[in-house]
Amino acid sequence: MQQTEIQIKTTGIDHVVLWVNDLERAKAFYVDLLGMTVNHEGGGNCFLWCGNDQVALFKTRGGAVTEGGIELNHMALKMEPESYEATKARLENAGVYVHGRPGDDTCIYFDDPDGHGLQLLYKGFDG
Repeated sequence: MQQTEIQIKTTGIDHVVLWVNDLERAKAFYVDLLGMTVNHEGGGNCFLWCGNDQVALFKTRGGAVTEGGIELNHMALKMEPESYEATKARLENAGVYVHGRPGDDTCIYFDDPDGHGLQLLYKGFDG
């Protein structure tokens, strides 16, 4: 790649946008189950704090229906330490199907109500 005089240096991610079919259902999932907090909302969207980062939920428009897993493979979320079993049980008690990676007790995979793939990590991802 050819170098240019002006280089852009990114410093992090401000937010990730997920299209959702039912904004209130999605907001409840991320706030009530995953512990995110509302930064601001209105006009068919809701920006949620996830630590110092944001997840933005945008209501689909014009009759469009979102299908999770198409625009995003998965979003990995850092989480405060808790046992794999306790976290898995909490999600399953909420009706969420949970799976992990064989031999790895540091992450949990599941889908949000719109089918977006999510992963919870207890420590830094090492591949």
